[in-house]
Amino acid sequence: MNEQFRALVVNKTDNDFQVGIKEVSFNDLPEGDVTIKVHYSSVNYKDGLASIPNGQVVRTYPFIPGIDLAGEVVESKDSRYEKGDQVIVTSYELGVSHFGGYSEFARVPGDWVVPLPDGLTLKEAMIIGTAGFTAALSIHQLEKNGLAPSNGSVLVTGATGGVGSFAVSMLAKRDYHVVASTGKKSEHEYLKKLGAKEILSREEVLPEKKGPIGQQRWAGAVDPVGGEQLASILTNIQYGGSVAVSGLTGGSEVPTTVIPFILRSVNLLGIDSVYCPRELRIELWNRLATDLKPNSIQEIGNEVTLEELPQVLPTILQGMVRGRTVVKVSQ
Repeated sequence: MNEQFRALVVNKTDNDFQVGIKEVSFNDLPEGDVTIKVHYSSVNYKDGLASIPNGQVVRTYPFIPGIDLAGEVVESKDSRYEKGDQVIVTSYELGVSHFGGYSEFARVPGDWVVPLPDGLTLKEAMIIGTAGFTAALSIHQLEKNGLAPSNGSVLVTGATGGVGSFAVSMLAKRDYHVVASTGKKSEHEYLKKLGAKEILSREEVLPEKKGPIGQQRWAGAVDPVGGEQLASILTNIQYGGSVAVSGLTGGSEVPTTVIPFILRSVNLLGIDSVYCPRELRIELWNRLATDLKPNSIQEIGNEVTLEELPQVLPTILQGMVRGRTVVKVSQ
């Protein structure tokens, strides 16, 4: 098919790097079982990296980024999906080595596709996107390891970001006492609206002086930051508590000791939303439409157009984004 449609394309040559809206055709799309008309996508940190020359996300050029998409099936070779089905695709190789969601049409393997659950619109699914799914997976793993509202307060770091915002809101909905950490004093009211009971500065979570073991301050933590801050959090988790780590914006090195693990039986839980098994992925998306769907979902999301993306993408790398940015790709 040679029909033309719009997509955001990044291209890199020896002498040039370009990001812009281009006309592409169905023949340009990669192989896949399911062709989807994309209604919405979203802006993630990985997408910001894909929009710069040395982001080390995109493997071949030219390329269409976008690690999330939600839309309607227009053609399917997979018996699980029919024309007209509303679906979600997040993670796997989407927007990394496989053309992503910043395109009016996308073609993907059937195993990457999740049916849109009852209780979610396509737009809400993309307000949630990979960030909200990662927050849900973090809470799922924490609760699997014993976390309950009666255990005590739960810390959320990077609380104004995508993962953090959703973690605050989801935990609050499930009656946890949420302690939100942020370096942005201007966003305290936003975090309170999401359900945070306490707000801490980064310095209060990562003091200048810290020992190998500290006070038992939190029953658990959702940490999309990593680095030195994660090391500090581990020293202040209650006996038998857990920390779910999903990011490294604070660095990949964690200067800690074994002491919190062997004296307080603390658990460090790694959270990977990219290759999360499909069965668990479907289970969590159904929870995101029910008990984990934030009451404040519209508060977390703001909408931009495909044409605005080249100007919007750099802002996530600069730490200027609050909550989630959803991209309206087509009608």
